[in-house]
Amino acid sequence: MTTFDIFFFSIFSHYKTRFKQKANTIAVFYISVLQIALLFLLGSFFAVFLSQMNVATMSSSKAWTLFIIASVIIYFKNWIQYSGKKRKVLNAKTNKSKSKLYSIWLLWLLPIACIGLSIIILKAL
Repeated sequence: MTTFDIFFFSIFSHYKTRFKQKANTIAVFYISVLQIALLFLLGSFFAVFLSQMNVATMSSSKAWTLFIIASVIIYFKNWIQYSGKKRKVLNAKTNKSKSKLYSIWLLWLLPIACIGLSIIILKAL
């Protein structure tokens, strides 16, 4: 199981008790936001790095378009991955292995921290 799978099941198991019907939707949304925030952090780092190196790779509007397309692809990939048979198999593995579940506050702080760092990095442009 990957780190994202463990984060997904931590969120899923936390919200399953309160929101039985929407727990999977909330967990897919969380994983998608986390992966998109990490992509944003990586993209902003490379944008600042390449601008400091005076390398002109692509325009800002093309980079934002590419980011939006990648974000939609990430969301649909997660929706397909965690809504089907694979989620049930991973859920069985999680229940069998008793993997560590993380704090809900820490998990929701991760995407916020990534977005905050990305904005700070983009201010250097």
